[in-house]
Amino acid sequence: MKPDLVLYNGIVRTLVPGQPAYQAVAVWRDRIAALGDNSLAESVPAERRVNLAGRLVLPGFCDCHVHFMEYALRRQQVDLSGTRSVTEALERVREAVRRVPAGQWILGGGWDPNIWEPAEFPHRQMLDAVTREHPIALDSKDLHSLWVNSRALELAGIDAQTPEPTDGRIVRDESGEPTGILCEMPAKLLVLKAVPPPTLEQRCAAMEAAFPSVWAHGITTIHNFLLNEGAQEFGALQELHRQGKLGLRMLCQIRQDMLEPAVQAGMRTGLGDAWLRVGGVKIFMDGSLGSRTALLFEPYVGEPANRGVEITPPAELREYLALAFSHGISATIHAIGDAANHRALDALEEMLARYPAARALPNRVEHVQLLAPADIPRFGRLGVIASVQPLHATSDYEMVERYWGEERGRGAYAFRSLLEAGAVLIFGTDCPVEPLGPLATVYAAVARRRPDGSPSPAGWHPEERLTLEQALAACCAAPAAASGESDIKGTLEPGKLADIAILSRDIFEGPAEALLETEVHGTVLGGRLVYRAPAWA
Repeated sequence: MKPDLVLYNGIVRTLVPGQPAYQAVAVWRDRIAALGDNSLAESVPAERRVNLAGRLVLPGFCDCHVHFMEYALRRQQVDLSGTRSVTEALERVREAVRRVPAGQWILGGGWDPNIWEPAEFPHRQMLDAVTREHPIALDSKDLHSLWVNSRALELAGIDAQTPEPTDGRIVRDESGEPTGILCEMPAKLLVLKAVPPPTLEQRCAAMEAAFPSVWAHGITTIHNFLLNEGAQEFGALQELHRQGKLGLRMLCQIRQDMLEPAVQAGMRTGLGDAWLRVGGVKIFMDGSLGSRTALLFEPYVGEPANRGVEITPPAELREYLALAFSHGISATIHAIGDAANHRALDALEEMLARYPAARALPNRVEHVQLLAPADIPRFGRLGVIASVQPLHATSDYEMVERYWGEERGRGAYAFRSLLEAGAVLIFGTDCPVEPLGPLATVYAAVARRRPDGSPSPAGWHPEERLTLEQALAACCAAPAAASGESDIKGTLEPGKLADIAILSRDIFEGPAEALLETEVHGTVLGGRLVYRAPAWA
């Protein structure tokens, strides 16, 4: 058996604890055949050798929280990410109006009022001033609020008499008229149901076009959270898989409203193959910090009547868990506030005792942003994975102090405390909430500061910083364990999938800032070099 490909003259770090670095890795078909020194390259013709010239080789990265369809479509829509004012956001909308025929929907998102001046939610009248001929629907950065114009409200049939949806919020002015802001999915869906959905062909085309942009980050696997039309998105992924065009390995977490149909169809967590697998059911406990709908024990600073939004009450959560666990489906629970996390852990503890054989895959809590101190050790004790997004910590620390307060904020994004208490950590970005980027994610975890150095050289709550090894484990080996695939991915070992990230330099040498100076130069997926950076001539 001669290798199909040999990467040599590099620094190959397997991420297996205690294992030395190698110079070369040999690939046969879609698997790692051997690790060793540069003599491995002598076994193949020159055209099947890749000279790494000192570059670093790591296992392919996994982003454990991505809304892939949203990301793929957003690339074709209005992108408001990074806008520093409502005026700047409106100008980007105005550019789209010039391109889109009258009457057609203008979609997009990424706006964040917390970084605008003044820091307040926008109004439908601002969009009305741009156009009344186009219905407009724009998701907030955190995907928990929708900003729409009067035409969109009209098409959705929303006015002052529209009742408040359960578990959602229609923001209204003093007279009771909708302002154009709809918070949480039940309210957002009032408008989104009026938007013509993409066809199967359009979904497939958008996702296929997005794959190379993900490879450019060294990512070979994502844990994909199905959003607005989850069944249709999953159907499009299956179609791409059928055609041999699925460009990423995916663990797909199904939506809450897909649970009962999944049970009726006999679908179980873990169904699938090395390319496309069924994960758990995502259940929402609360909203988000940015929209001030995360569920808290104590009110938001300056808002004595606001403790957030409880999307799934405890009794209802237990019903979902009973249905899922009794049919071989794991749970992945969205919980951001301290009260939301506490109630999620309470329900998991009770239902795991009732269904002790129900661990198809490890259960997870997504985000885990604010915890009561007593809840930190419960993750390890219950075997519940903490799926966290380090970029949220560095992006949001100002909001934490503004809305949760400095004292309470000390318990936010407690990565090291969780790890030391026995929890398994896995990292994601929540893309498109935050941009893709494992290296930026790792930097946020080990430095606890932004690339510009803020808030301080020591980082925000430096006691929660992780080591580089701990952070990389949360991007590689731990995600493989979370998907039940430790035997085929997560580390570089003979027999495992040849999913590889090639970096421009050895990030183990030098300070944390070396991560900011490092680029992804190549990505190998299933034994094929699918991405090679222009800088790697």
